[in-house]
Amino acid sequence: MDSSGLAGNTVEMTARSLMTRVLLSAIALIVLAVGGAWIYATFINDAPEEFGAADLEARLTESTLPQDPAVAETTQPNKELAEVDPEVTATTLSDSTSAQWVITEGSEVGYRVAEVLFGIDTEGVGRTESVTGSITLQETLITDAEFSVDVASMRSDDSRRDGQFKGRIMETEQFPTASFTLTDPIDLGVKATEGAAVTATLSGKLTMHGVTNPVTVEVSAQIENGRLGVVGSIPVVFTDYEIVDPSITAIKVEPQGLVEFVLIFSPA
Repeated sequence: MDSSGLAGNTVEMTARSLMTRVLLSAIALIVLAVGGAWIYATFINDAPEEFGAADLEARLTESTLPQDPAVAETTQPNKELAEVDPEVTATTLSDSTSAQWVITEGSEVGYRVAEVLFGIDTEGVGRTESVTGSITLQETLITDAEFSVDVASMRSDDSRRDGQFKGRIMETEQFPTASFTLTDPIDLGVKATEGAAVTATLSGKLTMHGVTNPVTVEVSAQIENGRLGVVGSIPVVFTDYEIVDPSITAIKVEPQGLVEFVLIFSPA
């Protein structure tokens, strides 16, 4: 073989070797990315569970605030879960026909979205305690209810997600708050009784990212330790609120999520 042929073979072998190294490096990067995503989703991502009855019970029973005398006086607490039914009754602890309750310590509102990170399922959850609002009860009726949230104060377990959330997704400088307002009074069938519990479906309006839509909300509520607790969630489709697709490179976010809340009220 002449020198030109030998040189050609050497160049070809060098090119193949280089290509092999490039492919191996690419495969290694993919493996590292998928492996890192799995480690993050399994061990690092610290998304809390959705708010539920246990959260409500814990926040009510942990309260050290004094009970309102109009609510605390009772001969026999009603501990049974009551469905919304006009025939359901409970011994009232207050002689007033109308009472306002305001959001207090222990309240928290957040979002929950499903994410796919390099093919690995995980969740993004952000929460804040910066929430205000009130509820008005007249006998067995909820006549008014509203709460407002400081959206920019939402925090997750990842500062990069928080940056995306406050920036291009929720544009909190332009739309700093979100709110819910009850639109139709609802008869709970029970009065404000220490230990009373009820489930209900509320109709209202959710305002978020500058857009308002009608919503229905499934909630559970109970009175414990002189305070009223409410827990529930609101399904949200991002395009309904003109929210851009939260997905970025390698992270796909589902097109809908939840606004979840646990709210603790004290008599005003």
